[in-house]
Amino acid sequence: EVQLQASGGGSVQAGGSLRLSCVASGFNFEQYIIGWFRQAPGKEREGVSCMDGYDGRTVYADSVKGRFTISRDNAKNTVYLQMNSLEPEDTAVYYCTALHQFINHWGKGTQVTVSS
Repeated sequence: EVQLQASGGGSVQAGGSLRLSCVASGFNFEQYIIGWFRQAPGKEREGVSCMDGYDGRTVYADSVKGRFTISRDNAKNTVYLQMNSLEPEDTAVYYCTALHQFINHWGKGTQVTVSS
């Protein structure tokens, strides 16, 4: 079964950095599109970034371009989200997802809190 384990969240000051990790298990990592979504209190869920697990091509939301970087380690079946220059608006629960055959699998979120 598809399992996704996100970690690395925490509390930081504005301008700080965090690196989130998503460990995938139970499936072939390279056959999925791995993505990061986030949801802040009182706001709708939004996409942050995604990566093709096979060739590593990436897409970013305009709000995080130049600040966030998605990367992978295929040997570890892990995708990372490096978040720099964090802003209070980045505060949210971040979720790791895996898309394959038009089925999107969701992991449990990790909380990111950025104080001003």
